[in-house]
Amino acid sequence: MKDAFSYPSIVGMLLYLSSNTRPDIAFAVSQVARFTHNPKESHSTALKVIIRYLKGTINKGLIFSPGSFLELGSHCDADFAGLFGQEPSSETNSARSRSGYVIKLAGCPLLWRSRLMAIIAQSTAEAEYASLSELMRDLLPIRNILCEFLKYVDIPAEFMPPNGVPSNLVFEDNTTALALANNHRLTNRTRHFNVKFHHFWEAVRNGLVEIKYCPTALMDADYFTKSLPCAPFEENRNRVQGW
Repeated sequence: MKDAFSYPSIVGMLLYLSSNTRPDIAFAVSQVARFTHNPKESHSTALKVIIRYLKGTINKGLIFSPGSFLELGSHCDADFAGLFGQEPSSETNSARSRSGYVIKLAGCPLLWRSRLMAIIAQSTAEAEYASLSELMRDLLPIRNILCEFLKYVDIPAEFMPPNGVPSNLVFEDNTTALALANNHRLTNRTRHFNVKFHHFWEAVRNGLVEIKYCPTALMDADYFTKSLPCAPFEENRNRVQGW
């Protein structure tokens, strides 16, 4: 057929692209990748929409505008059961939440993720907190590597972080998850959280990581968790990718 193409092959190429230079398609590619084993016409149509978007922005990608210091800044977000009502309720995945986060070094995107959570979150707070926990599993090792790097590499003084220690700010837009991460207090509503979510508490206590509130309108990880209208999407893309 004239329009025949290999769905898995194209998804594979888009996954490579979305994880290296095009975070703006990470959410969309993650969605179409879920149906690689048995794609339908609607999935092929979605794939073509992504390709047309890439064709229209073929000269775009990541614009790096480094900040003053070598510092780490991260944003994490979650979409609680965002597929519910969009996909058949008989499907287990329709109850799963999506996690998204981006880690920046000196203001430039270093690592980003958009994926469905393995757990079934029972509340928005749990979904947000689980996303925060996932972010920390990537962020803390990166911070350790950066600290070692600064010990042995001659960096001009004007680019060195204060006291030679890189600041490690994490931004969260859910107040309940923020309070739980900073105060380390469990309540009847959060006692069911699995202990694996709390692995980063010691890093927070020791001041290695600082978690702060960020309004949803300024949440850089927002377009990793859901499909946004054009204007918010472009604002998010500009903050992360510079265009």
